[in-house]
Amino acid sequence: MSARTPVPRRIRILQYSLIAAVSLVSFATLIAPLGLRPTLQTTDIGDVAQTTIQSPRDVEYVSDIRTEEARQAAESAVQPVYSSPDPAITRQQIERLRTSLQNISSIRDDIELTSSEKMTRMQELSDVRLKPETVDFLLDISSPRWDAVQAESIRVLEQVMRRAIYEDKLEAAQSNVSSSVSLTFNEQQSDLVTELVIPFVVPNSFFSQELTDAAKLSARDSVAPIVQAYKAGETIVPAGEIVTPADMEAFQQLGMISPGQRWEDLAAVAALILIFAAFVPMYFYRRPRSVALNDPKNLLLVCVLFVLFLMGARLFAGRTLAPYGYPIQAVALLFTALFGMEVGLVLTIPLAILAAFGLPNSYDLMPYYMFSSLMGLLALGPARRFWGFLRAGLAISLAGAGVLMAFRIPLITLDWIGILQYVGVIAFAGFSSASIALLLQFLLAQMIGLTTALQLLDISRPDFPLLQFFLRNAPGTYQHSLQVANLAEQAAEKIGADPLLTRVGALFHDIGKALNPNFFIENQIPGSLNAHKDANPEEVSATIVRHVTDGVQLAKKHNLPRRLHDFILEHHGTLITNYQYNQAMEAVGGDVSKVDIEKFRYPGPRPASRETALLMLADATEARARAERPASDDDIRALVTSVIQAVQKHNQLDDTLLTLRDLKLITESFTTTLRGSYHPRIQYPKANVPDQDTTLLAPKKEK
Repeated sequence: MSARTPVPRRIRILQYSLIAAVSLVSFATLIAPLGLRPTLQTTDIGDVAQTTIQSPRDVEYVSDIRTEEARQAAESAVQPVYSSPDPAITRQQIERLRTSLQNISSIRDDIELTSSEKMTRMQELSDVRLKPETVDFLLDISSPRWDAVQAESIRVLEQVMRRAIYEDKLEAAQSNVSSSVSLTFNEQQSDLVTELVIPFVVPNSFFSQELTDAAKLSARDSVAPIVQAYKAGETIVPAGEIVTPADMEAFQQLGMISPGQRWEDLAAVAALILIFAAFVPMYFYRRPRSVALNDPKNLLLVCVLFVLFLMGARLFAGRTLAPYGYPIQAVALLFTALFGMEVGLVLTIPLAILAAFGLPNSYDLMPYYMFSSLMGLLALGPARRFWGFLRAGLAISLAGAGVLMAFRIPLITLDWIGILQYVGVIAFAGFSSASIALLLQFLLAQMIGLTTALQLLDISRPDFPLLQFFLRNAPGTYQHSLQVANLAEQAAEKIGADPLLTRVGALFHDIGKALNPNFFIENQIPGSLNAHKDANPEEVSATIVRHVTDGVQLAKKHNLPRRLHDFILEHHGTLITNYQYNQAMEAVGGDVSKVDIEKFRYPGPRPASRETALLMLADATEARARAERPASDDDIRALVTSVIQAVQKHNQLDDTLLTLRDLKLITESFTTTLRGSYHPRIQYPKANVPDQDTTLLAPKKEK
């Protein structure tokens, strides 16, 4: 027996091809714009910093951004600049006021006009608009008082127009005219002066773009360049803050960002992928018992799942909470359920590292993916129960919470809402991973013919239709199968094979005998006619051998997993039916040339796995033990050793991975199990016991 079954050349070529393809796809995924490692959490102004970004070294530089911000602030502080009050406008308005006053005086002094005509002439003046009551007062006022009003009007207009009056503040200037009238005037005289002056108050100072621009330029020039300095470890942007242009300038000065894809980033991605491209096949080469990945369909499925979940992880990488809720842990559970824990462990490590590599939050995301996945698959175990998946989901959530508590929470500031959000996404990741794995393992197992623990448990229930058919039609063979299952299962646990698969395979290995049960001795009633006695040995052998092909037909009819077909086909390997062959040889006087040994040979193939090899050994051992009834441990051990040597002699174990140590453990396990089945029993002496105790049945006497 060789320690390692050689992998067919076509499978080896397929493995290398798929490894190369997955490596190339993974490389493309990681160097994509969303996937390639940015030096910082963000390279865009306005993004939210996911973690606190600190200066990696001491730096001092003139900040163009901050200097420009300060200069713009100084420029914005400059008020609009207006020209100085124009005295020409003031003189012009005073002259116009004098003209209007003279016109009013001429109307007042014209004795030829009646009062109504004077009022009409007053209201027709173009420069002033006097109210009717003002005109009445003006016509009734005495000449000395009118002269005082005229002088005061000229004085007030001159005083008001000495100040700068802007176009946008004209109404304010006109409303302040009344406050400039002398307090020696009574209210009516003051109102008259105000009403006469207001129409002549006009803007005398105007906005100057040139002066304003000059003032802004002067303000900008007065701002000195701002020098920005950071010490190593000093915070540039706290977690949760918006990245500003000044922050981006600091990142550039510190060399923390660079445009495009650097060759260093590409080399880092390539190096990591090359490491895993060597790690995975090397591991399974050194661990040849992990033969699940030698099947083309299994290989293709693993590669597709690996790539799809890796791409999904990178697509969710640009968000805050989504990466922690992405159910990447489902891959670990799925690989474990389909191919075993060892495959799940080995493939989870590269997937978790590649999914988080180079991302801004890879410091916490990488251990989050890895440890939550590993804890999930360890909690799942052999995936034999529905509750195992729920337990795995809970383990993923708790492990994820622990990792984030250790690696992420100390770096950010969270309120209660933030804490609840993280709790929610972690719980979602755990239980969605368990749900996805539970659903996919069932669908994929059906699709490509894989065998899962849940399937095996389901079909091994006593009420499974095929087992019920087996029990009713061939009860003796059914009991034999149970004994073989016990033998093989115990030995499988000893050598590290799959106990559940071995047991279920053993239960169904002789199912073909149920189609012709009375032909086999274990189903015959003691003392009945032996159909083998006078029959043609070749015909008897053909009927016995046919239980293998009949078993496969029944397995297909009842949709048993394809892996169980191997147990039916391989449990006799390419051995011969010795009893019938010896009968044929006796009939021809021992002439080998007259007997075709191939007519007495099982179709095979030889066992190709440890589980089917265990079944072959357990089947032969149980049959001989039932026939010979060994009485002591030495007899049992000699019987088991004889069976193993006979199987080895015919090279039936050459295609398995059983070692000499395994065979020794199998011998001890079979011996221990058979000791419990064939231990001597005490012969109880016969005793004369009355049919019934009349004393107990007699009525009690009343006292």
